[in-house]
Formats: sequence, C-alpha cells, structure tokens
Amino acid sequence: MLKFIKGHMETIAGIEIYPIISLLIFFLFFVALFWWVFTAKKDYINEVSSLPLETDKDSAL
Repeated sequence: MLKFIKGHMETIAGIEIYPIISLLIFFLFFVALFWWVFTAKKDYINEVSSLPLETDKDSAL
C-alpha cells in the first residue's frame, strides 16, 4: 500500500515543498507558544488558573 502511495507522490511536481511547509508551521507554532508562556503576565495566569475552581453564586439563585 505504501509503495502505491509513494509511486503516485513521486509523479506530482513540486510536492517536496509540503513536508517543509508542515515542519515550519509546526516549529513556528511551538516557538510562539513557548514565547507566549514565558512572557504572559503572572496575574493573568493566576486568574485563568483559578477559573475552574470558582463558583458563581448568582447562578445558584
């Protein structure tokens, strides 16, 4: 099955760029995520991390 797919992929002109583009998108996404994690304000991180633990007293009424 893989030989069948590989044979067809080799006949497509310019297909070798797609794995490179995929790798760049993957790499840039995780670099941006890494940058965001280390530059996020501590107050924002603390506020968002406590959201699941908060109870809404108004909704109980």
